[in-house]
Amino acid sequence: MAGGSRAVKAEKELEVVTLMTRLYCRKKHKCKDGLCPACEELLQYVKMRRSKCPWGDEKPFCSNCPIHCYKRDMRERIKAVMRFSGPRMILYHPIVAVRHLRETLRQKKRIESEAKKNV
Repeated sequence: MAGGSRAVKAEKELEVVTLMTRLYCRKKHKCKDGLCPACEELLQYVKMRRSKCPWGDEKPFCSNCPIHCYKRDMRERIKAVMRFSGPRMILYHPIVAVRHLRETLRQKKRIESEAKKNV
């Protein structure tokens, strides 16, 4: 994978998390413009953890990752955002949702095939 496409992948991942966090905040916290302080803190934490990911450019989605590098409270908060926003993304951002789902399934298949090779 070329360096440019890696940067694009990271940007797309952050775009998805940002959209999901905004949707969550708008619906749960009734924020119409921007994010509430708690959701802004969570999004900044996600961006910081992404920049320090030990997988680097080969990073899987966090849900597919064997390492849990988030602090417990932040992991619970982002899970709540994902659980709430994930199903709703198809209504609010259908193209992004389908693209993300497709990539998630590809990663899971890749992980499974690598595990079978190592057995």
